[in-house]
Amino acid sequence: MRVVLQRVSKGSVTVDDQIVGSVDQGFVALVGVTHEDTRKEAELLAKKTANLRVFEDEEGKMNISGIEAGIGMLVISQFTLYADTRRGRRPGFTNAAKPEIAEPLVEYFAECLRNEGLERVEHGIFGASMLVEIHNNGPVTILLDSAEFA
Repeated sequence: MRVVLQRVSKGSVTVDDQIVGSVDQGFVALVGVTHEDTRKEAELLAKKTANLRVFEDEEGKMNISGIEAGIGMLVISQFTLYADTRRGRRPGFTNAAKPEIAEPLVEYFAECLRNEGLERVEHGIFGASMLVEIHNNGPVTILLDSAEFA
């Protein structure tokens, strides 16, 4: 499982001209799932995400976790995080899990974030064509890959 975290001042996701999720200070989390991923990877990355200390303390240092800062989370499914670009000019997506595997794991990741103590967790619509607005704050962008924690 891969999660690209973007610390934002605000973010939103729109489907069919309707905002279906939004967040002020917090993270937009782009979440990709591969074939071997299980609930274990979702739990691991949710815990890491919620406790990652990248929010500024009173001295302006990135020293506060998302839980401590009371942030919001916007979770967006993103199968393209498993694009294979090694050959040719067109990426392959065979490394991305099929929707029947990926969708429940993305939803479970969001549930795990709530269980870690993040009160406001919103999300896009799995499989929909989404317009994601991200106001990256910093900019701070962090890649978490469950394969690195194995």
